[in-house]
Amino acid sequence: MSIDFYTNPMSRGQIVRWMLEEVGAPYVAHIVSYDVSEGGVASMQDEAYARINPMKKVPAIVHDGAVVTECAAICAYLADVFPETDLGPRAEEKADYYRWLFFAAGPVEAAISNHANGWDPTPERQRMFGYGSYERMVDTLADHFRNRDFVCGSRFNAADVYVGSAVLWGVQFLTLPKRAEFLAYAERLTARPAYQRAKAIDTALIAEMQAKQSG
Repeated sequence: MSIDFYTNPMSRGQIVRWMLEEVGAPYVAHIVSYDVSEGGVASMQDEAYARINPMKKVPAIVHDGAVVTECAAICAYLADVFPETDLGPRAEEKADYYRWLFFAAGPVEAAISNHANGWDPTPERQRMFGYGSYERMVDTLADHFRNRDFVCGSRFNAADVYVGSAVLWGVQFLTLPKRAEFLAYAERLTARPAYQRAKAIDTALIAEMQAKQSG
């Protein structure tokens, strides 16, 4: 069945669009605005959308009547329900697949968010936080890619869409340092045709939205 994809091009919805393009299954994109509904475009604040995601955030997908939110969960779900794409983990990849998928959704997300907003735990309080310190998170993530092409080794899979998006965003907006390991990984990811298709769609949508605002 077709997938309903709720997104905004200026959001983490870019991660899920990339995953959808990797999967290759048909989907219908619904653009959702951040604030009040405008020009017939639904809003994240609408009660209709809140019934899909009570957090009033994008992205979300509805597939065969099931709602899935949270980017990491959506990537893993799509890999599971479309096994023919071979984007899920093979038996020997499961340890790295789940470890680093959850590492990106937990320690990486929290450490980057706190650090970017000018707050880091003191050494005395680091044990209270899952990431310990921003610097430790960066070193751990970079070390993982020192001698491997992708999350699980030499083969791209769904974990790379989510972990890779964190790295791509980080080196672009400098929420991660431009370490050689990150830049080499980013280069491999941006060469993928599915990434390029997804990026082109969202870039065009952003330009269209900006043109309407300026007009």
